[in-house]
Amino acid sequence: MRRLAIFVLLPAAVMLPGCLAKTVVDVATAPVKVVGKGVDLATTSQSEADEKRGREIRRREARLAKLERDYEKQLDRCEDGNRRACDEARDTYAEMQQIIPSIPVEPED
Repeated sequence: MRRLAIFVLLPAAVMLPGCLAKTVVDVATAPVKVVGKGVDLATTSQSEADEKRGREIRRREARLAKLERDYEKQLDRCEDGNRRACDEARDTYAEMQQIIPSIPVEPED
């Protein structure tokens, strides 16, 4: 029985210091890893910022295109004598004027 304990416990005792050392290293480096991960999450790379800006510009362009379509329909109804359509067209035009300056103009080649 004593011999069996030696064969089982001796390899376990040899492996234990390695596990213990790894645990100590993991515990010691954990705060650095957490801070590093937090910095990565808090900062935005230039490419990520560019992608975000591009998505926002495309969203505004899509909104402007929808407003232009609505505006044309509202003007047609307004010309047919629909006063409510005239009011809607005026409001739509005002919103279009707010969006237009926020969309960059593409340079012509």
